[in-house]
Amino acid sequence: MTDESPTPDRMRAAAGEAPSLPRAVDRATFMAEMAELKVREKAHTREGDAIAAARRRLPMVEIDATIEVIGPDGPVTILDVFEGRKQLLGYYHAWWPGRSAAEQCEGCTFFNCQVRELSYLHSRDVTYAALCKGPYEESIRYRDFLGLEMPWYSVEKTAPQLLEARDWQSHHLVAYVRDGERVFETYFTGGRGVEIMAPTIGLWDMTVYGRQETWEDSPDGWPQPWGDEPNPDHWRTNGRPIAHWSRIEAGRSDDLGT
Repeated sequence: MTDESPTPDRMRAAAGEAPSLPRAVDRATFMAEMAELKVREKAHTREGDAIAAARRRLPMVEIDATIEVIGPDGPVTILDVFEGRKQLLGYYHAWWPGRSAAEQCEGCTFFNCQVRELSYLHSRDVTYAALCKGPYEESIRYRDFLGLEMPWYSVEKTAPQLLEARDWQSHHLVAYVRDGERVFETYFTGGRGVEIMAPTIGLWDMTVYGRQETWEDSPDGWPQPWGDEPNPDHWRTNGRPIAHWSRIEAGRSDDLGT
């Protein structure tokens, strides 16, 4: 179950108090302050462009193209995961062995569930695949319960090789490129770096109350009921990753066959 401790926001909600609101001003004042913020937003965008340019100039490191993963037809190589395309983005989806669907990683569920339309990636010669750290038969049931359609593989046995020199038990988004039969890693990120996968986060940030998480710099009285990491409450409702409930209501089975 979720933590129901009496945070200030929960206490205000229990008392029937509405969250605070920004000050109301005339249109001219609003437009003037928006113009100031837009200067900062444009600078942020340009810095993002510059970082992306630097990312494209990073060196690359070769990985063993024969490392095996498990797919729908059994073992295949990481080279096969490219599906013939030049580039590959692999999301390393965490897995908690022996646990039910309700107990699986709420963060990985949040991020992976938002990767839907792959045709635009394919148009740039990029394959996207989930590389799950759990056994294939269990984890593919989880993917199907969620209604996801991306290619799905198990790296239960080979994640330490593929994520060499990193904490392979954490989630990562890794970029690869191939040169014929050779495979190279060109970039990786983890932690908040994978927020790029979740448009929900950007949309939250556009709203007046933001993500409503306690670490955010918000004015007094802004709702912030969601706790800091590693508290999973902000991606769970009533003991499950939030995305589960619509699937349960639709009658899908979350039996992982364990």
